[in-house]
Amino acid sequence: MFFTSKWWAIVLRGVAAVLFGLLAFSRPGITLGALIVLFAAYALVDGIFAIAAAINRTDPTGHWGFMVLRGILSIAAAVIAMTYPAMTALALLFLIAGWAIATGIVEISAAIRLRKVITGEWLMVVAGLLSIVFGVALAAYPGPGILTVIWLIGTFAVIFGGLLIGLGFSLRAKGKRVEPEIERRRAA
Repeated sequence: MFFTSKWWAIVLRGVAAVLFGLLAFSRPGITLGALIVLFAAYALVDGIFAIAAAINRTDPTGHWGFMVLRGILSIAAAVIAMTYPAMTALALLFLIAGWAIATGIVEISAAIRLRKVITGEWLMVVAGLLSIVFGVALAAYPGPGILTVIWLIGTFAVIFGGLLIGLGFSLRAKGKRVEPEIERRRAA
């Protein structure tokens, strides 16, 4: 019931990712400093929502640890990005690549552990795989330049956000099917 009742937090994470991606597309000439701030803001919001979802949990299954870990990783990436604002484009690339790979692994692990608790977990697996592929691609091909990276980041964020929005609404639909059953059991 927890995941279906907190569907909106997943949708908000997805909306934040899509907005971040669209901003990256609309301002391809953005400076490196602004990109660092945008990335840090997104990672911070993503981390806060992940930890808030874990803290506000109502399910007795104890699967909140992955959400806390994901939140901590995102907040740590935001702090590192803001602590060293003068870092080079290459360092930013590797920071984002490491963050994407780590959070992708956490997303897949969470989906595997939650497969019996939620439906639509395959969306979480796809989002995690996309995150890992994105991180590996950034690390493997750092030379194309910051403009290409901005477009890659925008594409990743829009697709990743869309998958999270899809998962959130899938959980909402499941919650609407489950709520009448819970009310019927309570009344009995």
